[in-house]
Amino acid sequence: MKNRFLLTALSFVMIFMSCSTDDTADVNITVDNGGGNNSNTINLSGLYTEDLTLDPNNSYTINGSLIMGAGTTLTVPAGMTVNALAAGSDVYLAISQGARIVANGTAANPIVFTSNATNPSAGDWGGLILLGRAPVNSVTGTATATSEIASLPYGGNVANDDSGILRYVRVEYSGGSADGQSENNGISFYGVGNGTTVDYVQAFEGLDDGIEFFGGTVNVSNAIVVNAQDDSIDWTEGYTGTITNAYVKHGATHDKGIEADGYNTDIGNNSNPLYFSAPTVNNLTIVGLGSANSSEAVRLRAGTQGIFNNVYLQGYGEGFDLDGDNGANPTGDGVVNDLLQVTDVTFNDITLNVKNDTDVAFTDADFFTGGGNGTATDVATWGAGWAVGL
Repeated sequence: MKNRFLLTALSFVMIFMSCSTDDTADVNITVDNGGGNNSNTINLSGLYTEDLTLDPNNSYTINGSLIMGAGTTLTVPAGMTVNALAAGSDVYLAISQGARIVANGTAANPIVFTSNATNPSAGDWGGLILLGRAPVNSVTGTATATSEIASLPYGGNVANDDSGILRYVRVEYSGGSADGQSENNGISFYGVGNGTTVDYVQAFEGLDDGIEFFGGTVNVSNAIVVNAQDDSIDWTEGYTGTITNAYVKHGATHDKGIEADGYNTDIGNNSNPLYFSAPTVNNLTIVGLGSANSSEAVRLRAGTQGIFNNVYLQGYGEGFDLDGDNGANPTGDGVVNDLLQVTDVTFNDITLNVKNDTDVAFTDADFFTGGGNGTATDVATWGAGWAVGL
């Protein structure tokens, strides 16, 4: 009994010392000895100015805005499930500029961020946010933009900025409104650099977008979005990373498989920003509900550029929809200048392969080659054991 009490006391001291003394930090510990266990349930929220390492012997609930401040590291062991209070508004995890998250799971022991509701649903909580110092096309040099979630700074001139590791990580039931107005995503990358490792990640059952990139250079491989109710993969503000092996599967409520903007149309940039988004996408599969029930698989607008290699689209009214921009046509210009191209694509149950709304004349052959040669990414193999809803 004395040893058990001593361990509990030491656990309290260690957790207390590991978090910020800032009065915005909120760490509540409930000791549950039921069934002979000595496990702690810990609520996490507030601004942390020191490292935080989660203990696999404890249970954790994010019960507000949990923000890791600059210079800190949040470490989440493989196999952990971190719950979030099903309160929607302002419940999220943010990794600030200069902070890192080390969530290094495995296929057998993935890391899961999910709702604490008994019967969870999309929008129960906010989601996971990473903010870095990589370039975005709304600011120059070391200047920063401000995130729509939590009003945190992001962007800069450090292309290889390192925000940590996300490996075998699943984010579930996200997309709740934050700050009373903005909707969160499953995983949001704000100006995140390519020094960050993102490999084997999933957004599942989200109310808003699944994975969204606000500029930055981060490379993502083996990404899965299932049942996002808005766009599954979204980029804007000059995103220039590489996405390799991406699988999108739509549920009954959804919008686009990909919505891609060259710049952030919501913050008033004109159609001649510093540069346009120009990612590379390798091995992409988007599965809809059939051509009569799903509208657009991929929407390209606001001057986005990009190179797509090996694409498989199934079950949409439109495969690619290319839009103009307030009388200008940078999206169409990207096609004729070979900056927006698709190589090896298969259209399965697609009514219209390419819709050109840019006022720039181009043929399907100008936009894509290798029709019928696209092969679905083998998600059954690389998603096995850690992803759900495939």
